[in-house]
Amino acid sequence: MAHTTDSLAAELQRLRDRPSAALAPPVLALFAVDVSGGAAAYGRRLRSVLSAAVRLGRTADVEQEDLPADGVPDWFTALSPGSGERAAPQFARTGRDGYVTHTGGGRPWELHDWLHRFAPDESSRGWEWWDATQVGPDRLHLWVDSRGEPFFGCQELLWAAWAAGALCVDGPVVHRSAVWSAERNATR
Repeated sequence: MAHTTDSLAAELQRLRDRPSAALAPPVLALFAVDVSGGAAAYGRRLRSVLSAAVRLGRTADVEQEDLPADGVPDWFTALSPGSGERAAPQFARTGRDGYVTHTGGGRPWELHDWLHRFAPDESSRGWEWWDATQVGPDRLHLWVDSRGEPFFGCQELLWAAWAAGALCVDGPVVHRSAVWSAERNATR
């Protein structure tokens, strides 16, 4: 998926404010996420780390080997190998362990590698943030625009979703945007 500074600006806006149903693409991809400690707190954590990454993708000199981690939450940077993983809060350590299990033994992401996935010229990120809807006290649906593709590069999203404290992440499953719109209206 091609990303531009304009599309990153629109994505950042959707991370800050829920998008209008009138702007929705025909279909969206859904990830169902179970969490502990409340869906609202989880959603704030996930949005905070994705907002920081998208903002850096828009504004940082992505040619640098190490992008500045300005605005990236400390709990997230603590999970990067070699940065004192034991200092991470329990929700993040649990999520990291869940990610490792989910990926069959995959390693946690290096922070700079993860941030580089949000650069405008990076085509391996096959999604853009759309919204999150709370469907239970400890369950959220994460909605992303995958341009209708049922299979797309989303490992950086999975890492963020797990790291923010997920207990289980299922998906993606493509749905008509009307499904998102109905959930959006129910959770206002």
